[in-house]
This record gives sequence, C-alpha cells and structure tokens, in this order.
Amino acid sequence: MSAKQSPISVFLGATLAFAVVDGISALLGGALATLLPMSWISFGSGLVFILFGIYTLLSGNDEEVKVKDRGPPFLTSFSLVALMELGDKTQFAVVALASQYDQVMVFPGMMLAFALVTGLGVVLGATLLKRLPTKYLRVGSSALFLLFGVTFLVGAVSGISVF
Repeated sequence: MSAKQSPISVFLGATLAFAVVDGISALLGGALATLLPMSWISFGSGLVFILFGIYTLLSGNDEEVKVKDRGPPFLTSFSLVALMELGDKTQFAVVALASQYDQVMVFPGMMLAFALVTGLGVVLGATLLKRLPTKYLRVGSSALFLLFGVTFLVGAVSGISVF
C-alpha cells in the first residue's frame, strides 16, 4: 500500500489498528491473569505458540495480500490491519505477555514494536521480499514461535520462568 499511496497515512492507519486490537488483547491478558493460575496460562500460551509455529512452517502460502485502491489510505490500512490482526499470532502473543506481566507496561512495548516494524515495512516496502525468498522468512518466524512455545511449556511444567 505504501508504494501506491501516502506512506504516512498507511503508517498511521496501521498503527492505530494495532493500538485498538492489541490494546484490547493486553486488557484480556491482564484479566486472564486474575482468573487462571499462571501455569495454565503458560501452558496454553506454549501450545498456541507451537501450533502457530508448526502451521507457519507447513503452510506453503507465500502469496502476498492484494489490496485494491478503495477509499482513503488511512482507513484502508486501518481496516486491513485490524481485520488481519484478529486471531493473529501477535494478538495471542500480546495476551500471553499481558497475562504474565503488567499490562500497562506490555501495551507501550507492544506499540513501540508494532510502530517500528510497521515503519520499517512502510519505508522498505517490498524490497526485502524481492531479495529474500518468503520461504526463509516463514522458516525464521516458525522457529521463533516454536522456541517461545517450548520455553513457555517448559516454564509451565517446571515452574521456572525464563521471561
């Protein structure tokens, strides 16, 4: 989108979508921490991370999302990111982090990370994907999710938290 429309509008729309969707996720994670034992949350988080890692690794879908020019770039990027973020791996990561740590601190950290990644994505556009096959990005992200999943599971079973 940033290659065809205003990069600032795309960035602001995407960042606001992350703030809304993942802000709600941080609140949900904080609520879970008061309702469930931490070992259950860690175990469930570990399973979700491992499942997403396996799914990402095995999915051969390297197609990029096609976006048609409809409406203002701010609203288009907000809508696209908000819909894509629902049920996404990062949303579950925010819930897991907010359930283990102070959600008031998780939210600004999450927003800083999303703003940085979104900014880099907008600035770099698709240049990274032109030089690096999507397969390598998929394998790398799968490995990270599997690593976090195993770490959460080991922590839940042993009672020792690495994070």
